[in-house]
Amino acid sequence: MRRKKPALVAVAGVSAALIAVQAVQGVAAAAGRAEAPPHGSGPAQAASAAASKARTGVGHGVRVGTVTLTTREHNGTYELVDPTRGNLSTHDFFADDNAKPLTDKDNVWGDGTMKNRGSAAVDAHFAAEQAWDYFKNTFGRSGAHGDGKGPAMTVHYGRNTADAYSDDNGAFFGDGKDGKNPVTALDVVAHEYTHSLNQATARLASSGEGGGLNEATSDIFGTMVEFQADIPADTPDYLIGEKANYYGDGKPLRYMDLPSKDGKSPDFYRPGIGRLDNPHLAAGVANHFFYLLSEGSGKKVVNGTTYHSPTYDGSKVTGIGRDKAARIWYKALTTQFTATTDYKGARAGTLKAAAALYGKGSTEYRTVAKAWTAVHVG
Repeated sequence: MRRKKPALVAVAGVSAALIAVQAVQGVAAAAGRAEAPPHGSGPAQAASAAASKARTGVGHGVRVGTVTLTTREHNGTYELVDPTRGNLSTHDFFADDNAKPLTDKDNVWGDGTMKNRGSAAVDAHFAAEQAWDYFKNTFGRSGAHGDGKGPAMTVHYGRNTADAYSDDNGAFFGDGKDGKNPVTALDVVAHEYTHSLNQATARLASSGEGGGLNEATSDIFGTMVEFQADIPADTPDYLIGEKANYYGDGKPLRYMDLPSKDGKSPDFYRPGIGRLDNPHLAAGVANHFFYLLSEGSGKKVVNGTTYHSPTYDGSKVTGIGRDKAARIWYKALTTQFTATTDYKGARAGTLKAAAALYGKGSTEYRTVAKAWTAVHVG
């Protein structure tokens, strides 16, 4: 059974595209390619059918550089399947049978260029492993659904497709508008992984203010996975998709410290924000909140990148650190947020989460309140 193209709306187990404005183009490019396996079957199930000992391979990715990968050896052939992470697997969309994971004879994958179809697969496999590790080590969560099953990551999705999508069974990544710039950057892969987490927990909406919170959740944890991985090829930062080169000019997709730097996203909340034509734009306010909660306002240099984050009311916010900020967001996502949560509800939910984690009179609780006020959510 083949992997099929995903739907484009974040409803009932299917998450939104990374860049909604390119969604129609991406699907048209890949139309008619395959049929869908249900969650828990297809690649994930096939990968678990003949499990053997995990092996350590070497990968040369387009976006992640040279990294180690966990693979599986089966009948003398190495498969891009990770038995230690729920049989997480990686596939080529245009393979004769894309329900089967990629294979290799010497456990050395890709050459760092798009001439080798394994290079983008290295990016996706490594990033998915990092996402698994982040949620497992930080929150004790095994897999996006918490069921111990790893996702099926599919690369080379569509033709000249500059987008990424996810469904209940995994995620799909295109090779860029020119077929030479895969959107398999570390934070992009983790972004899609997190969409599945949202579907398994809060089920934040795909449009309106909830859609903005949904996309921000994926940006937040994509950023956290990037900081955890801390690899030379992708220095951790608060820029979203800066390595994906989506526009062909090396610029990021989004900026957490100053969302308006992309020319479209609002820095601060305003009525009607949910009616923006793209939920990734509405995500700007929550992304800005998370940056302020983590790092604080004003000018700051992190890992060589300079940020200058303003506040709506001119107030000064002192950050509590990204790890605490992420714990608060995850607690709110998994215990407070629902399909109807809007920005007002997100403020209430994160305050309840901060109170549960650190106490209602804590610095963390007070900073959550200040950071929301700083982005005009009161």
